[in-house]
Amino acid sequence: MVEKAMTVTTYKWTIERYHRAIEAGIFDDQPIELLRGDLIVMPPEREPHAYYNTEAADYLRTLLGERAKIRDAKPITLPNNSEPVPDVAIVKPLGEVYLEHHPYPEDIFWIIEFSKSTLSKDLGDKKDIYAEAGIAEYWVVNLKNSQLQVFRDLKNGQYTTELTLTTGTIVPLAFGDVSVQVNRLVGFPKI
Repeated sequence: MVEKAMTVTTYKWTIERYHRAIEAGIFDDQPIELLRGDLIVMPPEREPHAYYNTEAADYLRTLLGERAKIRDAKPITLPNNSEPVPDVAIVKPLGEVYLEHHPYPEDIFWIIEFSKSTLSKDLGDKKDIYAEAGIAEYWVVNLKNSQLQVFRDLKNGQYTTELTLTTGTIVPLAFGDVSVQVNRLVGFPKI
């Protein structure tokens, strides 16, 4: 008797089906995000992550004022059947437009993820998804090593520049007149 190999097929979600499932209450408020059509359960947020995320968002609000909207832990909608929930998304201040849809790539100045337990996902899949979608700049605050990893300069759907910073300042691509103090993001004491 010849055994047949079983093929495993996974169900790929579209943005539209995902939104319908959310509206129907299918996920019971389970913290999930959609990455390339796959549902990803988000891990519980620990205290350091919550602290640095909140402090960074408040700091960026002070730096950017009305020039940008700082959305922390809110979804963004990307064309590759992804609706991730970045820790901080710095977006165009479009007001009530966001009643109709989450920010699209063209609405996003840059994204920041604070990462310890999800570091490999944030430096792998999420970085690739953001680059493919055309997000101009992506920052990962590596809470394991107290460093900021900056990805920018898109070419063919990939970031071509990576910077790793532990001190000093960084100027976001979208705001050439704004200097962000790295120590305000990575947790070093203020000087």
